[in-house]
Amino acid sequence: MRDSLKTSASRVTLALASALLIIQWAVPPIRGAAHFYLSHRGQTRRAEPSPTKIRDAAGDASRQAKTLPAPVRFRESEGRGLLVSAWVNGVGNFTFAVDTGAGATILSPRVASAARVEVESGGRGIEVGGLSGLSVGGGRKAFPRSLAVGSRENLLPAPRGLVIVAEGLPPDVDGILDPSEAFSPLGYVIDIPNGELRAFDPWLNPVRVANAPPGGAVVQWLTDGGSLRPFVMLGEGRRALLDTGSGFGLAVNEAAAGALGIPGGEGRERGSTRDLAGGRVAARRVRAATVHVGSLVLRGVPTDFLLRTEKGAPVLLGRDALRPFEMTFDPVSRLIMFKPK
Repeated sequence: MRDSLKTSASRVTLALASALLIIQWAVPPIRGAAHFYLSHRGQTRRAEPSPTKIRDAAGDASRQAKTLPAPVRFRESEGRGLLVSAWVNGVGNFTFAVDTGAGATILSPRVASAARVEVESGGRGIEVGGLSGLSVGGGRKAFPRSLAVGSRENLLPAPRGLVIVAEGLPPDVDGILDPSEAFSPLGYVIDIPNGELRAFDPWLNPVRVANAPPGGAVVQWLTDGGSLRPFVMLGEGRRALLDTGSGFGLAVNEAAAGALGIPGGEGRERGSTRDLAGGRVAARRVRAATVHVGSLVLRGVPTDFLLRTEKGAPVLLGRDALRPFEMTFDPVSRLIMFKPK
């Protein structure tokens, strides 16, 4: 029997930084959002691989693979996110949501059963949850033989990232694809304006700070130590989670809003969002904010004031904030490039 997975909770907050360039949003209509991610609540954090080990793994993958996975088209669905077709162990096709904020690739029990995925037995299991602070046990580490997106033949690297089986997904979403885990050790690009997800070899084609695109920026890829979830440093030494699984814009709870000077009293109610544990988080769309990410000044960012979140919940930059960008994630250089389209 394989060892039980142990992970831990992250506590992240947000602030602003100085910047040089400007991107302007036209605020989109208010609409619902669904957000799901792994709640890390075990006793220990997962050991984070060193840059040298990641570099070696990427080099090995480059030498062993004749071709990279082909680019994949995704579609954005209101309340469900960026959706791709997926095959597990050659079985499919299933509908997966591309979610950089998940912390794991998540399979529904139905998918795991249909694809005959090996699932860890025994132990305490893995707790899953989200912004509400509620969590439920019963999640199990899974070991699929293969994972493909876009078509049955378009295989991702041999599964080495974290995969779990968990309840709580909506009936029309079969799984969650965390590209940081699923594409490892390769890098990946999420081009939201063009609806495309693609892989690249970060050893042969690294992201470099000096190669920031016109009007864009290259910033450090930070993590919480318990997963590969991508955080970026904003002003005053604080961080925000890049979360394509969230339909929010800049999403802040009361504590973070106060620190940023964002008023939470006025605004349009957006209803509530359900997480994997069944908890609900209410949101209010408030006055648009200015967010600084590296050399970018993002003005007029759609801003959501979150109610009834767990204490210390991460501040999010969701799809309503990220929609203008093609984002390149380099796990070797530990850099993220923002390219406005």
